[in-house]
Amino acid sequence: MRASATGQERDVKDGGPQGRWSHTYAALDLGTNNCRLLVAKPDNSGFHVVDAFSRIVRLGEGLGSSNALSHPAMDRTIDALRVCRSKIDRNGVTRIRAVATEACRRADNGAEFVSRVRAETDIALEIIAPDEEAELALVGCSPLYDAPSEAKSFALLFDIGGGSTQITWLELEAGQHANGDVETRILGCISIPCGVVTLSEKFGSGEDAQGRSSPARYAEICDHVRGLLAPFDDQYGISARVRDGAVQMVGTSGTVTTLTGVYLKLPRYDRGRVDGRELEFGQLEGARDTLLALDRDDRAAHPCIGLQRADLVIAGCAILDAICDLWPVGRLRVADRGLREGILHGLMRSADRESTSARN
Repeated sequence: MRASATGQERDVKDGGPQGRWSHTYAALDLGTNNCRLLVAKPDNSGFHVVDAFSRIVRLGEGLGSSNALSHPAMDRTIDALRVCRSKIDRNGVTRIRAVATEACRRADNGAEFVSRVRAETDIALEIIAPDEEAELALVGCSPLYDAPSEAKSFALLFDIGGGSTQITWLELEAGQHANGDVETRILGCISIPCGVVTLSEKFGSGEDAQGRSSPARYAEICDHVRGLLAPFDDQYGISARVRDGAVQMVGTSGTVTTLTGVYLKLPRYDRGRVDGRELEFGQLEGARDTLLALDRDDRAAHPCIGLQRADLVIAGCAILDAICDLWPVGRLRVADRGLREGILHGLMRSADRESTSARN
């Protein structure tokens, strides 16, 4: 039997709910730029990944000018989702949640596309709100925060996506969950309509005639992003907390992981060497300068960038610079994890709750 996602995740295994250990799980994240899937089984540390898929589909290409998903973008995405469907079936997935984010939220034909996906791939996409997207990313990234040395401290989590950038402002408490994760509480979050795709379409690629980063255009993008973040900073007094040295920062995005790969001079991208690494802002800036000095062909040839992201990575660096300039924490923890991991944890907890209810 195929596992299909719904708003209320369903147990499709005959015999009713049996707890997390009876299931194989899948989490699918369809964003403005990427289609990504994780298939996992539970273990004593949470879960282990048994299969994965990631493809750049550029679903939101042209969305800023038309407010609609284009037919070529939808076709590319359907092709990627068919691959996901085959992996879901091959691995015997019994619990799945598939979510769509900014591109489908913004598009006038987003609901129509979701219906087409269900008809052609038997995957039921769920368009989620920015607040839920932030909460899921936090669940996935919370193991990366250090327990505060005092009663409580604060943290920033940012996610630079294809169509938007999300900032979550958190309070960290001294107590820890049973699994060792730090207790977190969301104080506020914002989703600004600035992602690597939307900014590249709005401002161009940020390149000069030789294909290198244009300093003037780069500064223009940074100023634009800072202007959108400033009201959020004022609302929560984040800069004052940063000056007090009481803020941690975690970044989850292709931009941050790419810069980490550039900094480490990796011959090919290696998640094991990137995820969880702490970098000083100066180290990130050095990697940024290395990347911005490359022309488009050299960026495309870089093993941590590639042809499909060569025209987007400059905008990503500008968003990151705006964040770091506004909130000069000085260091950040790099996360090659986030929304999909949060979905998997949620699916497993849901299975546990159902098993407990069935026993009672």
